Formats: sequence, C-alpha cells, structure tokens
Amino acid sequence: MVDEMMRNVSKKTWYKWSLYINIVLFFIVALFLYFLIVDCIEYGNVRGDVWLRVTRDVAFLSVSLSLIFVQFIRNLFIIMRRSL
Repeated sequence: MVDEMMRNVSKKTWYKWSLYINIVLFFIVALFLYFLIVDCIEYGNVRGDVWLRVTRDVAFLSVSLSLIFVQFIRNLFIIMRRSL
C-alpha cells in the first residue's frame, strides 16, 4: 500500500517535500546550536547535570547534520549523473 503511494508521487512533489524537510532540518540545527551554546555556558558556571542536556544537543545536531549531508551528497550525484 505504501509502495503504491510512493510510486505515484511525481518528481516535482518529491522535490517540494525535500525542500520542506531541509528547511525543518536547518531550523533544528539552528535551535540546537543555540541550546548547545547556552548549555555549555551553564556547564562552565554550574557543573550540575547539564552534561545530559549537552549530550542531547549533540545527538540532535549529529542526526540532523548527517541527514543534511546525505541529502547533499545524493543531490550532488544526481547533478553529476545528469550533466555527464
């Protein structure tokens, strides 16, 4: 059922969804970079259980940046394939 739905989606729709996903990922990166900076400053001052929040920030950043990197490489290969 899901497979049929995926086949019926046009390229234009896929590109639009990809754009929206990238915008959301960039907002996530910006938000968690801000959280990481604030938590690191607080860790320098308090030294409590802030390391858990720093770990949370790093985890979200690593996942979102890896997704951005994978999409970038995929799009780069598509462009290279079309131009050759």
